[in-house]
Amino acid sequence: MSAFAASFSIEATRPSEPEIAALADVLAPRTAVYLSAVPAMALDELVTLAASLRRVGLDPVAHIAARRLSSISQLHELLRALRSEADMRQLLVIGGDVDATGPFPDALSVIQKGGLRDLGFEEIGIAGYPEGHARIPAGRLEGALDEKIASATAQGLRVHIVSQFSFSPERVLAWLRQLRASGLAVPVKVGMAGPTSVPALLRYAKRCGVAASLRGMVSGVGAGLIGHVGPGRMIEALAAADNLGDIAPHYFSFGGVVETARFACDAARGTHSFSHAMAPNNA
Repeated sequence: MSAFAASFSIEATRPSEPEIAALADVLAPRTAVYLSAVPAMALDELVTLAASLRRVGLDPVAHIAARRLSSISQLHELLRALRSEADMRQLLVIGGDVDATGPFPDALSVIQKGGLRDLGFEEIGIAGYPEGHARIPAGRLEGALDEKIASATAQGLRVHIVSQFSFSPERVLAWLRQLRASGLAVPVKVGMAGPTSVPALLRYAKRCGVAASLRGMVSGVGAGLIGHVGPGRMIEALAAADNLGDIAPHYFSFGGVVETARFACDAARGTHSFSHAMAPNNA
C-alpha cells in the first residue's frame, strides 16, 4: 500500500507564502504541486505562485482553463512566463466550467492550437471523469479523451490523466478497467479528497458533481457521524487491485494543503492507519 501511495501529487488553491514554506518542509523535493484555476485569480498571481513553489524545490503544475482565456496571445504570454519564471514543463489543460468567450472552447483546442511543445512544455495532464460530467454526455467524454491524447502525442507531448475526486472505489476501479480495456495506457493520477470535515466535503462534492458517492460513503459509515473523511478506502482498494497500469494518488486539499501534504507523506511512509474511513472530531 505504501508503494502505491508513494508517487502522489497534490493540488493547492492559492497557497500563501507560509503554506509554501511549510510544504517545502513536509514534501520531498520535486513533488508535483498542481495550482488550481481559480476564476478570481489573475494570471500573474498564478505565475508568482508557481515561481515560489519552484524556488523551494517543488514542481509546480498550472491548471490552464481553456474557456477563461481571452486570446491566443494571452495564452502564449502566460506560458512564456511560466517557463521563464517557474521553469515549468508540465501543465494540466482543462476546459473550465464557464461559457467560452475567447478562441478556446475546450481543452482540445488548447492542445491543438496552443503551441505547447514549441514553448518548451514536455507533458500535459488532461481531465478524467469516473463519475461523469453534469454537462457532457459519457460518449463525448470518452471521445474527447481519445482526441486529446492523440493530438498531444502527435506533437511529442507526454500525457497523463488527472481524475475528478471520488468517494466510490467501485466506480473508480470500473472506470480504470474500462480505460485499460479500451487501450489507453497513459498514467492516471486518481483524484481523492484529503482528510477534511464532512460539511466542507459536501460543499465541494456538490459543486464538482460527486455528491452521490460522498453520500453513499457517509451513509455506509453512519449518517449521524460528524467527523473527518479521508481517502483511506480509496487507497486500500487501488493498492490491492491488479492490472490497472501506472496509477498514483492525486490529493485535493479541501481540508488545507499542509494538512493534506502531511497525510500524503504519512501514507507514503506506511505510517498512517486506514482502518476507519471516518473519525469523530474528538477521536
